[in-house]
Amino acid sequence: MASPTPLKDTELIDCAKANAKQGVETAAHLCGYGQDIATFKHELKKACDRIGVQFNEMSDLITDQQNIISSGGFEVAPDTPSEL
Repeated sequence: MASPTPLKDTELIDCAKANAKQGVETAAHLCGYGQDIATFKHELKKACDRIGVQFNEMSDLITDQQNIISSGGFEVAPDTPSEL
């Protein structure tokens, strides 16, 4: 579900990271920027700079863990945070 307003800061980073594999157009739309890709990238770069994360393109947000899961691997994690 797309955000009704453009996300900022860590919310923007989280949303962009979750949708990075779908491409910049989809991520921008879901993060509340619609077709305004330039503003989306600018705000995402600003948010990443603020927390010390290097961002040049959407693939920078795809983690090794996401790549392993999509290539047939699996994630081992507790069912709930209280089971850590």
